[in-house]
Amino acid sequence: MSAAQSRAARALLDWSRGDLAGKVGFGEETIESFESGGSDLASGQIEALRSALMAAGVVFTEDGSAGVRLSDRGGDEGTRLGALTTENDR
Repeated sequence: MSAAQSRAARALLDWSRGDLAGKVGFGEETIESFESGGSDLASGQIEALRSALMAAGVVFTEDGSAGVRLSDRGGDEGTRLGALTTENDR
């Protein structure tokens, strides 16, 4: 997930940085730094953010556009088989 996707997903959900931070137990400054390009997060931290957004109904597009949209059905789609890694298969 890119910083732009995180910002766009929050906008779709009408969530503040604080809302997202609260869902995953991070400080708001962590979200702000990631989304502004000020710092790179560990892959596990990015996956936690992505999972929280997906649980709220955000779908990350995989058509090369690196976009986001809201799901028609909401809920968590889980991790797609092709995206499983040793970091996110737990």
